[in-house]
Amino acid sequence: MGTFHQNTHELHGITVVVETDAAELWIGRCHDWNAAGVTLHDADVHRQEAGAPARAEWLERARRVGVWPRQRRVVVPAERVTSVRRLAEV
Repeated sequence: MGTFHQNTHELHGITVVVETDAAELWIGRCHDWNAAGVTLHDADVHRQEAGAPARAEWLERARRVGVWPRQRRVVVPAERVTSVRRLAEV
């Protein structure tokens, strides 16, 4: 039988993609999603900057081989979140 976490969001432990109003794309393991925001563990972010891979390319690579975690824990503020979805559904 697995470990059960009471009082956590249904996406707890699932790798998710979080889009923000600042055109950031976060990928990480969802720890919680509440009024403060989305807490991710082992996360990385894509920002459209010079020299950065195209967003679709970065997302596809993450879907195929996973994310290189550059942030151990990050909270994406709720007011900036525009969508949250499972990486497997992208």
